[in-house]
Amino acid sequence: MHWRLVIAMIVLPGTALVFVPAIILTLAENSGVSYQLATPDQRLFWLALLPAGVGLGLAVWTVRLFMKFGNGTPAPWDPPKKLVIRGPYRHVRNPMLSGALLILLAEALLFQSWPIAVWMLAFFIVNTIYFRFIEEKGLEKRFGEDYRKYKGRVPRWIPRLQPWNPEKD
Repeated sequence: MHWRLVIAMIVLPGTALVFVPAIILTLAENSGVSYQLATPDQRLFWLALLPAGVGLGLAVWTVRLFMKFGNGTPAPWDPPKKLVIRGPYRHVRNPMLSGALLILLAEALLFQSWPIAVWMLAFFIVNTIYFRFIEEKGLEKRFGEDYRKYKGRVPRWIPRLQPWNPEKD
């Protein structure tokens, strides 16, 4: 594994998916709001495995696509040099963030924690604002008409059922 990716993974998803939820659980517990870890004899445990598995799968898949075809990482300081329109990126513009949100949903279910669910919502709102007003403008500058065409055909959050094929459009 390349050091650029290791740093990006520790800083970005490590912060959003591990450090912040750990702080939330600690602060909640210290203020008297307890959480209960779901156990395998509860449906909630098994229900949480679905978004956890899909989210982790999306995260790994999208990071690999960035490294292999984009020649970069998910980190803003080391972005892909090429526009990646493969795999899940043909259905939705932000599958990496979708994966992160699914992992946060799994954590909220697994820990039966409303504060983590609130963090998931806040994370989504902040990223929506960031993507719309900062990241997408930067992508338009870097990739020009190719990105504008992609942006016009592939939705930001709700995946299209049929994958978009830029070569046929």
